[in-house]
Amino acid sequence: MGEAERGESAPRLRISFWCSNGHETVPSFASDAQVPDTWDCPRCGFPAGQDRDSPPDPPRTEPYKTHLAYVRERRSDADGEAILAEALAKLRGEI
Repeated sequence: MGEAERGESAPRLRISFWCSNGHETVPSFASDAQVPDTWDCPRCGFPAGQDRDSPPDPPRTEPYKTHLAYVRERRSDADGEAILAEALAKLRGEI
């Protein structure tokens, strides 16, 4: 379809966003739409902001933790020894 058949397009704004890697993204928005504060960079995936000199910081990712690592955060070594002793006593039929 040509422009004559579809009518005129809505007025647009092109806003520049920069990520912490210096990539510029220029999406277009309808002139009456609310422009977001951040936009995901299509090149690296980091958040991008409208201030070129102060882009948003990249998200901090936590390393993968095993179930045992989470248990060790919640329990002390003494608690672990007591739980182990109780489990061994059950297996030996002492409880």
